[in-house]
Amino acid sequence: MLKKYFQTLLLQEAGGYNMQFSCDRQKLNEAVLNVQRVVSSKSSIPALEGILLTARGETVKLCGFDLEIGMTTEIAANVKEPGSIVMGAKLFGDIVRRLPGDTVNFSCDEKYVTQIESGEAKFSVTGIPAEEYPELPHITGEKTVKVPSSTLKGMIRQTLFAVAESDAKPIYTGTLFEMEEGKLRLISVDGYRLAIREEPISCGEKNNFVVPGKTLSEVMKLLGDNDDPVELQIGMRHILFRIGDYTVISRLLEGEFLDWRAALPKTSATEIQVSVSDFIASLERVSLLITERLRSPVRCLFSEGCIRLSCSTAIGRANDRLAAKISGDEVEMGFNSRYLLDALRNTECDEVKIKLNGALSPLTMTPVSGNSFLFLVLPVRLKSGGD
Repeated sequence: MLKKYFQTLLLQEAGGYNMQFSCDRQKLNEAVLNVQRVVSSKSSIPALEGILLTARGETVKLCGFDLEIGMTTEIAANVKEPGSIVMGAKLFGDIVRRLPGDTVNFSCDEKYVTQIESGEAKFSVTGIPAEEYPELPHITGEKTVKVPSSTLKGMIRQTLFAVAESDAKPIYTGTLFEMEEGKLRLISVDGYRLAIREEPISCGEKNNFVVPGKTLSEVMKLLGDNDDPVELQIGMRHILFRIGDYTVISRLLEGEFLDWRAALPKTSATEIQVSVSDFIASLERVSLLITERLRSPVRCLFSEGCIRLSCSTAIGRANDRLAAKISGDEVEMGFNSRYLLDALRNTECDEVKIKLNGALSPLTMTPVSGNSFLFLVLPVRLKSGGD
């Protein structure tokens, strides 16, 4: 007690606390865990490896930013001295997560020496001046759209798998948002497959923009399975998502996106209706022989009443067969099993309709009824007489 008293006196003589607040440890931990995900792990600007904390009024605002995507949130706090400081995200997150008490007491002096106390645990670490933290971008020329949380979450989940991982064409590392005639449509493409998902949304005037896949991945983690409205503020170069107590701001990608309508086959010679779970199980079985080192396409023979699958690698050969409703021409095609599995797993329905137009044309996958999604997978050219 005496030690704490003398520390307080010393701080008062030095000009007092620069910042002081207390808050619920669990709420602080949850906020830190979420915001920490967008913090730079390595940056030439040390402050960007931290979380900006700003205490004001009755709240503490947390901010993470990596110059491309930023996330902010506020939690209730008892603020004794308003102020702001940047704390190293990894260490601060580790400390908060392991604190033993229900309440966190946080204070820092004018030299940015920060005291973090909870229960019997006490830490003293040095922060970074808030002035060194870059300012988040401002949205200009904004248009606002509201989408139910569960709807947006499902749309992102069903298209994110087809976003390009390589940045050879940066525009394809994002998802195209198309707003037109009361519809919101999301389109992702990576050169081997295409995913389209649409929903009726009141979205006003026509607008197209591309959101980075990384941003959508973080947005999806914050979205709930409810109908709470999520606000999208779309600017000239940036987009802001307002999700409950969180805001996510991100740059938009620039460039020429694929003319996806021209990429869709206009006709089909073969139509299949098949159980999604049965097709997945069969593909997973024959793919057991495929490894990172031993890659091979899965052969699919679509003939009357069934789909025959086979795969051959240096390990051995696998064959399987599943029932399906098939009309039209018999056709044999090869596929990268991962791409076909990704599409099937993201259908989120019991049965799908598959359309084919020969061995070298793309496979298209849609619901049995309606057009809420369309997945396209390019085939792999098969060698005659074997894989």
